[in-house]
Amino acid sequence: MIFLKAFIVGGLICVIGQILIDKTKLTPGRVLVLYVVAGVILGGVGLFEPIEKFAGSGATVPLLGFGAALAKGTAEAIAEKGWQGILTGPLTAGAGGITVAVLCGFIMSLIAKPKSK
Repeated sequence: MIFLKAFIVGGLICVIGQILIDKTKLTPGRVLVLYVVAGVILGGVGLFEPIEKFAGSGATVPLLGFGAALAKGTAEAIAEKGWQGILTGPLTAGAGGITVAVLCGFIMSLIAKPKSK
């Protein structure tokens, strides 16, 4: 049943993003930023945790989960280190995702051949 919940919630997140791209003048990049910011807001006010408990990876894998992880990491770092945590918390919480993105981008730059338009 957890797979069905994850599929439905993750799919719903993707459907909302596709509708935003198709029906508005928002670019895909702006929709991605909107999702990260929405995840930060939902995580910051405590609304993301119930969604995460219900849907599991269906909520944490999309960009909403990354934004919520940034908010959670920032809150924990502020509680531990004070105001310095504002700078260190998001980087610590998002280090895994950031590292994978940079590493995959580097590998693809070695494999792919750029084409001029």
